[in-house]
Amino acid sequence: MRHNKTFDLSGRGKLTRRQMVTVLTSVGAGAAASPLLSPLAAAAEVGEEVNTRMVAAIFFESYATVAFRRALRYAGDDGFVASMPALLHARVNASYDNIIWNTWFTANSEESVVTTPQGNHVVVTVHGGGIFASPERFERSLRADLNRDNSEGLTGQYAAKITEQEARDVLEGKLPDGSQIPVYQFDEFKQGVADLPMRYGVVLDLEVARQGKRGFESFDVWKEDPNMIVRAGGVEPLAAYLDKFRNRHDTDLMGNWHSHNWLDPNQPQARILNLSGNKGGVGSEGKEQGLGWGYDADDGMGAAWPAGLARYVAVAPRNVSASLQYLDFEL
Repeated sequence: MRHNKTFDLSGRGKLTRRQMVTVLTSVGAGAAASPLLSPLAAAAEVGEEVNTRMVAAIFFESYATVAFRRALRYAGDDGFVASMPALLHARVNASYDNIIWNTWFTANSEESVVTTPQGNHVVVTVHGGGIFASPERFERSLRADLNRDNSEGLTGQYAAKITEQEARDVLEGKLPDGSQIPVYQFDEFKQGVADLPMRYGVVLDLEVARQGKRGFESFDVWKEDPNMIVRAGGVEPLAAYLDKFRNRHDTDLMGNWHSHNWLDPNQPQARILNLSGNKGGVGSEGKEQGLGWGYDADDGMGAAWPAGLARYVAVAPRNVSASLQYLDFEL
């Protein structure tokens, strides 16, 4: 199963890294996919003005690794695969009839349960690509022997096992691809961090995470929930998203799901965040409305291991002047 759809995102002229953080603010109507027809990077090196737009494309596959690999290839060195905060930011700035609201997505965000050198169990959430920032690391978990003694298989709750070394490293912001990212403690993160980078981590005590609500709750509850604050990228981004979600068909409740209460904290493990969505917002409160649970029920946020279906959003600059995608035709 394969599907990809592109969206024109606002932003013309030369792109900066800071601009890329906000390109998902105006996900627009879909247009046909188009290849990158000219070398933007080469033009930038010689100072040539390039008429570019940031374009987001959806990559949907029946096998998660394939979807992720295609999304990374589309994003290239100058783009990114959307994290959970990026997806929520896109929804806040899009109309309810936009595709970003009307289906589910896999986020480039992950939650790892690890033990600190002091013996404390914590949840480390990384947005923008963490331990599983490469398709190859996905494959190692998906194809691993499921023997309980295998350090790289799956847990009984279908989380991906991570090694002790990966667990120690992610606490310090060290990732398998050689990247070094900032890692914030939850109390600091809740107070607000100016100029958050696209890729960062947040450490939340596991016991605090376990006290977070699970299921369908009111929006006032979610605005104070530590798991939700971390998943959404901060207090203010979370509040903006919840307000937009609540106004969709006067919804009173929203769902949030985690597995922190029944996992084995002594086994280092990771899950990938996912964002639900469905056409029209039906089922947003978890009430039975004649529809099956899953693709047509908007049950909020969750975390799982995407062994099967996955739907990623990749964002990258494209040269408008050299693409058929943006030609104007007179009728």
